[in-house]
Amino acid sequence: GEVSGNAPTITQFSIPKDKIRDVIGSGGKVIREICEETGAKVDIEDDGSITVAHTDGAKGKQAVDWIKSIVAEPELNHIYDGKVVKAVDFGAFVNFFGARDGLVHISELAPERVKQVSDIVKEGDQVKVKVIGFDDRGKIKLSMKRVDQETGADLEAGDAE
Repeated sequence: GEVSGNAPTITQFSIPKDKIRDVIGSGGKVIREICEETGAKVDIEDDGSITVAHTDGAKGKQAVDWIKSIVAEPELNHIYDGKVVKAVDFGAFVNFFGARDGLVHISELAPERVKQVSDIVKEGDQVKVKVIGFDDRGKIKLSMKRVDQETGADLEAGDAE
């Protein structure tokens, strides 16, 4: 049996239940944006199972990847592009990996000793951050000094060899 060219393709996967509202967004904002941008139809069940129906393979993959990026957990030692959302006395809060925020402690901003956070970064700066740990409250600890801010290369990678 040939499938007609415009029959939708269905992709099914599931996400942790506690992430459902992140995917839906407040008032359905996030899910609506995903559907509008990709043209895919997305159904989310209460148990976290997700069905993505689409007629365009690339767009469908985009919708699936988008949802997966919302629910994915940042990985230790991975490097991500981020944006400084707030500079405080003890460091900078960086938004990265979708809607995640992490803290670059003042000691992790730059190789040299930093007197003031504002000497290094300000709100809105695009930075490259490395996930260096999670504190006991599940907050993400980031580093800028361990990443080449120009190239995004992991400056610690050489030591691991």
